[in-house]
Amino acid sequence: RFAEVAGMPRLKRWLQLRAKVFSASEPPPGLDPPRGMLLLGVQGCGKSLAARAAAGLFGVPLLHLDFGALFNRYHGESERNLRKSIEAAEKMAPCVIWIDEIEKGLATSDSDGGTSKRMLGTFLTWLSEHRSRVFVAATANDISSLPPELMRKGRFDEIFFVDLPDQATRRAILEIHLMRRQIKPQLFPLEKLAKVTRGFSGAELEHLVVSGLYLAHAEGSDLTTNHLAAEIKSTRPLSVIRAEEITELRNWAKTR
Repeated sequence: RFAEVAGMPRLKRWLQLRAKVFSASEPPPGLDPPRGMLLLGVQGCGKSLAARAAAGLFGVPLLHLDFGALFNRYHGESERNLRKSIEAAEKMAPCVIWIDEIEKGLATSDSDGGTSKRMLGTFLTWLSEHRSRVFVAATANDISSLPPELMRKGRFDEIFFVDLPDQATRRAILEIHLMRRQIKPQLFPLEKLAKVTRGFSGAELEHLVVSGLYLAHAEGSDLTTNHLAAEIKSTRPLSVIRAEEITELRNWAKTR
C-alpha cells in the first residue's frame, strides 16, 4: 500500500489521478487507460516498492516480468517467451506488470546473434501499440544503459526520478519501519535521527532499524536510541561510498 511508502507525493498524486480511469471497464471518452511509468534514480530509495504499491492503489494483480528468465539459447525462443508472457498479462488484465532494473533486461549486444535487439524491438512495439489495461511499472538504476528508444513519449506515460529522501521523508521511513516491528515510534527522537542520517537511502534506514534490533537482542534489552546511534555511526551510506556516481546521477536529473 502507498501508506507504507514514504515521500514521493508527485508520483502518488499522478497515480491517484489515473486510478479511476484504469479501473473502469470503459474509459471516459477521449482517454485511453494509462500505459505505465518508468522510475529512475538512486538505488535503495523505494522505486521497486512504489512500483509494487501501484498495483495496490489500482486494486489489481501484480505480475513480475523477469527478462532474465525469458532468454533461451535456441533461435527465436526468447522472443516467443516474451510474446507468451505479454499475452498472459493481457489475459490477466487489468493488472500491473513490474519490471525491475529494466536496463539489464533490455541491454542490447552484438554477441548474441541479434536476440537482445529483437527482444527490445518486440517489447517497444507492444509498449507503443497495446490498448489493454496492463500498466507497466518499470525501474532503472543505470540511466546510461537505457536504450534511447525506451525514453521517448509514447512508451511510458511518464518518467519519474526517485531521489535520496529528504529529512521529513527520512523521519517517515524510520517511523514506518519501527511500526512494522511493533515498536512505538514516539519512544525515539525521530526528528534528530532523521537529521543525522542525511544521505541515507530508504533501504539503509530500514537496515539501520534491523541492525539496531540485532544489537539490542544481543544485549537482552529493548531497542533504544543508543542502539540506533551506534549503527548510524558505523554505517557509511551508498551516497558516501559511491559519492561521485550518485552526485553525477542527481545532477543529471536536476534539469531533466
